[in-house]
Amino acid sequence: MKLFTDTPRRSLPEPLLPMINVVFLLLIFFLLAATLAQPTPFEVSPPEAMGGEQADPGDLTLFVGADGQLGFGEARGAAALAVLGAAAQSARAACGACADTLTLRADSKVSGEALAKLVPELSALGFKNLKLVVRGK
Repeated sequence: MKLFTDTPRRSLPEPLLPMINVVFLLLIFFLLAATLAQPTPFEVSPPEAMGGEQADPGDLTLFVGADGQLGFGEARGAAALAVLGAAAQSARAACGACADTLTLRADSKVSGEALAKLVPELSALGFKNLKLVVRGK
């Protein structure tokens, strides 16, 4: 007479731990591989042009809004030029003439007069080359 019977064993489901590990490794990879870009001070719609080269994202970038407002980093207006000048001086101290180029992201609605008045101020800050960012047609 058998009093105790062995309970039938159920088969174990597929192990989920290796799949969870792979998911977390992929998540970490994509977080590390992603390029984090600084947010722009305000939305700028660049003017259109027929051809030219792509802008270098490593350059110092000054934003000009549709109303002529200047933006660099967190600074706005005249303070943006002062902060830009300080950033250019520190970049020149680190790499020399590599900071002589300024990328200008102006809105397409900005008048040419406003940009023409801005050029001597940028030249006084030591910028020898200006790159105007435009959209291709």
